[in-house]
Amino acid sequence: MQPSPLGPSSPLFIVLNAGSGSADAAEPREIIEQGCAAAGRRLRIFLVDERATVQALAREAVERARAVDGVVVAAGGDGTINTVARATLGSGLAFGVLPQGTFNYFSRAHGIPRDTAQALQVLLAEQPRPVQVGLVNDRLFLVNASMGLYAELLEERESYKVRFGRSRWVAFFAGLLTVMRGHRHWNLRIASHGVERDIRTTTLFVGNNPLQLLQVGIEHADAPENGQLAAITLKPMGVLAMPGLLVRGALGRLGSTDEVLSFPFESMTVKAGRLHPPRRVKVATDGEIAWAEMPLLFRVSPEPLWLVRPDIAPELEAAKQ
Repeated sequence: MQPSPLGPSSPLFIVLNAGSGSADAAEPREIIEQGCAAAGRRLRIFLVDERATVQALAREAVERARAVDGVVVAAGGDGTINTVARATLGSGLAFGVLPQGTFNYFSRAHGIPRDTAQALQVLLAEQPRPVQVGLVNDRLFLVNASMGLYAELLEERESYKVRFGRSRWVAFFAGLLTVMRGHRHWNLRIASHGVERDIRTTTLFVGNNPLQLLQVGIEHADAPENGQLAAITLKPMGVLAMPGLLVRGALGRLGSTDEVLSFPFESMTVKAGRLHPPRRVKVATDGEIAWAEMPLLFRVSPEPLWLVRPDIAPELEAAKQ
């Protein structure tokens, strides 16, 4: 269901998760309130803290917005954006983003600036446009979903961020330490396009963000722009070979190595192992870890998310050059 066109009277219902406490949210909240006041735009802010979870506030924001044909907005990192998008998908409401995270792949791929004031101007001036959503066992992902080594890397990276702060270098060295400790190999049976294949791999990564895929150098980076998802697996390799692969990804040359297999798809079923397969596995969706029942079904959502965004995403267009 396509939302109604937005106008100067369309109120904003903003779920704000800017950091670990209310002090971290003070600056973006002030920018948002001042910008909306200057534009004469009504708003309500739902502040995430120890008493109110993102999930509960996202549901409340959707209910309030539905009553007045408003816009549901996620102000936070990829995990917050994922949670609020999950509550908004299928509601018939427009969805907005004010990025507050470290990588912000979702907003960057859709032309939404990192700067809160600039992102707010996009939200106040633009109209909702359809954006592809990925699903794994009906759990939404906007950027990527994964199992195996990559999901493990994300889980352990969070503990390093708590100790050393959030930055790209912390993320890189956390990943390096994780891959150097050794890793499990998975025997997977993957069915897609009517064909089954057996794959032995350390990880299965499914991408729904063309900017991220372009930056690591994957061959099928344009899959999300063509109504598809991109699957990436790594062939079995020794521990000493893994740091080199991590560096290749950082340099945007991951697709040039023989150890990487990638292919596009609309729907893919994944089963694990032939003997004593696990009933469930850990799956990461946009950086958030949760248990998922096997087999896994990855697919493109039949309905899009209606994101308030500009027609052109400059960083994505530059990455294609």
